Amino acid sequence: MNLVLEKAIQDALHTKLGYRFRKPELLMQAFCHASYVNEQEDAHLEDNERLEFLGDAVLDLAISHFLMDLFKDAEEGTLSKYRAIVVDKAGLYEMALELDLGEYILLGKGEAQSRGREKPSILANTLEALIGALYLDSGFDNTKEIIGTLFSSQLRKIATKESLNDFKSSLQEYTQQTYKSLPEYRLVEDFGPAHDKTFKVVLSLSGVVLAEGMGKSKKEAEQNAAKEAFFCLKEDPAI
Repeated sequence: MNLVLEKAIQDALHTKLGYRFRKPELLMQAFCHASYVNEQEDAHLEDNERLEFLGDAVLDLAISHFLMDLFKDAEEGTLSKYRAIVVDKAGLYEMALELDLGEYILLGKGEAQSRGREKPSILANTLEALIGALYLDSGFDNTKEIIGTLFSSQLRKIATKESLNDFKSSLQEYTQQTYKSLPEYRLVEDFGPAHDKTFKVVLSLSGVVLAEGMGKSKKEAEQNAAKEAFFCLKEDPAI
């Protein structure tokens, strides 16, 4: 494994997380995408998918602890909803961007050429793999402390009932810059009793339907459609 890259990752994460891995092989595995491993001749090289699986569970547990402390009277359903917001793939993607994880991911040639370092799914999965590696290297308590620092702003927004993401604004900014076009929203259906309606919205760009969204208000439905469209376009910019 590249010792120069290993040192660069160690130094970067020490600065951003305040932690230096005792087992650097775990750290490097967290950044090994399956496409990279498949192109190597080293039979002992492992990709980060098992660490991603573990990190997902560790993140859920740590965030659950924080939410239990923040909302001492909240019911299970409410806590589950809040946790889903905090550990949503969109939030993990944004966090991975803040940590510049894409700079260090080891990708196969094809994935690298298709701008894999910018793909939300790869970045979010790498963050989960990093959390899994942290857990194996330092235990739950230390990993929970690091997660608390990383996700402090998201947890504060949940506590103050602020919206975590405004995907309509993010999508509009992205499409205007990339496609010189703005998304259009069209209400196609609403159903349910007057006091509890559900709205369905279709989002299109340059006449091409990109996503659908549903919600208890037109605004919520539009946000959900914008969220789906935003991450679909980031994964595959061709429309």
